[in-house]
Amino acid sequence: MAPRRARPSRGRAARLAPLLDRFQRGFDSAARLPADPVEFPRRYADPGDAEVAGLLAACLAYGRADVFKGKVEQVLAAGEGSPAAFAARLAREPDARVLSGFRYRFNTGEDVAALLAAAGWIRAGHGSLGARFSALLGEAPESSLREALTRFAGELRSAPPALAILRKRGVRGLRHLCPDPAAGGAAKRWNLYLRWMVRGPDGVDLGIWRDVAPAVLVVPLDTHVARVARRLGLTRRNDLSWRTAEEVTAALRVADPLDPVRFDFALCHLGMSGRCPPRRAPERCAACGLNEGCEAAGRGSRSARSGRS
Repeated sequence: MAPRRARPSRGRAARLAPLLDRFQRGFDSAARLPADPVEFPRRYADPGDAEVAGLLAACLAYGRADVFKGKVEQVLAAGEGSPAAFAARLAREPDARVLSGFRYRFNTGEDVAALLAAAGWIRAGHGSLGARFSALLGEAPESSLREALTRFAGELRSAPPALAILRKRGVRGLRHLCPDPAAGGAAKRWNLYLRWMVRGPDGVDLGIWRDVAPAVLVVPLDTHVARVARRLGLTRRNDLSWRTAEEVTAALRVADPLDPVRFDFALCHLGMSGRCPPRRAPERCAACGLNEGCEAAGRGSRSARSGRS
């Protein structure tokens, strides 16, 4: 039997808290917004347009950002200025051909039209996507975020207008757009969407779903966040699973119990920008604001810093 990996201690997380806080508050988020899909929901003053645009952008946020962002632009252009109105029209009049020119990796225009139709259907029945998710969260055992997300994704996948659009193609592509959080993965795209909608408003996130507390959110774990988290000792796990996402979130919750995922944007873009590359780069480590807490920085660099102080 393989030895059980040790969890990071609360003591270490507590010691890192001031460092994380200083790094996050000093991070130039505005400079990184053009490289992040959160820019799409941020375009819209109307909360309905923002939550539909956010759902579209989050569900398509797989692969290279410079590629999928162009695909999101293509769909939003077809909506002629109002993603919510576009979704409502597809819910009333399912049309498999409306995005016939669209294709991105595993998904076709039918898949995306079905997603929008499902969003319009839920909004028609519950007033907003946020209201429906809040209700599901309240019904979940011990307000389980994962359970609420599982039911929310299931309702999108089974919405009647979505199934009408996918009558010939089948639902496999929609399952990829709306993955099942109960399957064990980190559900990065779902947790990213929740971060945008729930926390804030600030210079990054929108904070339009006021009935959900930021304290219950789980970090949107991707390769960048996982790498930085391991180097900081926030987790010892090497997989991109829901369990790892919960472990990283638990460590961040020590730093900020009410808003643990506020650190996500800065940690993610530290990796995305190449400032924290997959292989240790001493010159970049030396310039990093998290250097003093990073286990990958190496004893030599820490000793050198101690000698200069």
